[in-house]
Amino acid sequence: MKNSIIKIKTGNQSYNVFVGYDLFKNLLKILKRSSINFEKCLLVVDSKVPKKFIKRINLLLKEKNKFQYIFNSSEINKNQKTINKLLNILLKKNFHRNDCIISIGGGITGDVSSFAASILKRGIKFINIPTTLLAQVDSSIGGKTGINSKYGKNLIGTFYQPSLVISDTAFLKTLPKREIICGYAEIFKHALIMNKKFFNYLDKNAKNILNLKKPYLENTIFQSCLIKKKVIEKDEKEKNIRKILNFGHTFAHAFEATNNYSKKINHGEAVLLGIICASNFAKQNNIINIDDYKKIINHYKKLNLPIKINNFFKKNKINKILSFMKKDKKNSSKKINLILLKKIGSVSYSYQFNEKIISKFFYKELVY
Repeated sequence: MKNSIIKIKTGNQSYNVFVGYDLFKNLLKILKRSSINFEKCLLVVDSKVPKKFIKRINLLLKEKNKFQYIFNSSEINKNQKTINKLLNILLKKNFHRNDCIISIGGGITGDVSSFAASILKRGIKFINIPTTLLAQVDSSIGGKTGINSKYGKNLIGTFYQPSLVISDTAFLKTLPKREIICGYAEIFKHALIMNKKFFNYLDKNAKNILNLKKPYLENTIFQSCLIKKKVIEKDEKEKNIRKILNFGHTFAHAFEATNNYSKKINHGEAVLLGIICASNFAKQNNIINIDDYKKIINHYKKLNLPIKINNFFKKNKINKILSFMKKDKKNSSKKINLILLKKIGSVSYSYQFNEKIISKFFYKELVY
């Protein structure tokens, strides 16, 4: 598959998402094609990104007045303290609205960079160069920014669309297998909520995708982004249908917060576990088609994905998990909102359950 371009249109704004291998060599052409100009830029660089890539970017942008901030990306550092550091640099260097923040890293780096861009002088340009599979297929597009607090994940943030996204698959070869599986979680989620044909493609080709084989990898990233594009163009600010993109995430965010955002379970793994919990819950409540439920379970087993919640949590954590689920930003009442599958390719975001029902579910999952 050749380098591809996806055009995202939301409200009064549109931007390009470039997907392909070794896109960096054309960085200046991509900026020109996307009509992006700036005098100053702040490179917010994930400390895990290999230095050879950063050296290359600096060389390509040698004509620009640029500054650099190395970010030790983690859910723990995705906080107001980091935002204050970024804002201090931007204000000290007198960044204007026509200047730019460029994020080079995974989803966490993109989240904090875009949040800072959205609030400085009510918005400066933001370019996202995602370097992880998870960020390339999910968090880099759609305009959600956010940081964590002691009350939960992503509860502080804005909707702020990027000016440009460049998803260069060359970065993915530098990642450990665990990070690739984390990205696959969001790909799998997209297939489950909207596209059974894409699910069948994943079921057939998952091992090639996880091994970063061409053309399976690029095609998968492209198709996953198209699904998200379709949703966010209908509902940019999560008033209704965009909520389906949070399938599995009500559980996942609570799992991460319960573990204090430790490396014991990262976001993608939490999403995989959240998808299984949502599917098991739907089965127990006679919501999901049983044949499709079995296909999901078989897919997990075939790829040896995390499937048992009791491998991560004990029953003494149930109340803590529930306390974070009750704070989820999708809730609009005292009940907990869950996005649940009816069948592969069909999902509903309108289910509301009281704490007692979900507590019984967890007790069954963790005890029996």
